[in-house]
Amino acid sequence: MNKFSFSLLSALLIITACQRDSVYKTHGIAYLEKREKLIDINESNKNDIIKVLGVPATKGLTNDNLWIYIERTKTRGKMIKLGQNVLLKNNILVLEFDKYGILVAKEFYDKDKMGEVKFDKNVTSFEGKKENFIHSFLSSVRQKMIKKK
Repeated sequence: MNKFSFSLLSALLIITACQRDSVYKTHGIAYLEKREKLIDINESNKNDIIKVLGVPATKGLTNDNLWIYIERTKTRGKMIKLGQNVLLKNNILVLEFDKYGILVAKEFYDKDKMGEVKFDKNVTSFEGKKENFIHSFLSSVRQKMIKKK
């Protein structure tokens, strides 16, 4: 066996020993898209939601009847991306309850749907302004997504 064959065999062994499966890093609730289908509007209550999804990641600042769940999954990119993190999933579920704790509205946003959310460019600021919590939360998520591109 000559030196070239030995070095080729050594390189082949090193390359095949490298990890081929992607490593996924998930933050928040795993499989949020599947779990949100288990809850129904006007039927599920807060206790049912906690059994299915757990405690919410965020509650509304001024409204405790607004719950937000997040799922974010990243993995390492291929050689073209030089190993940078790539965002696979960025799902957000917004639930709204009535005063009795019954689910009255749910909105599911995935990575593609967040790009369709229209934000108003005109901003009027005055001292007594109350900003909508969902709008500000989605704006911050959108800014993070733009930075990652």
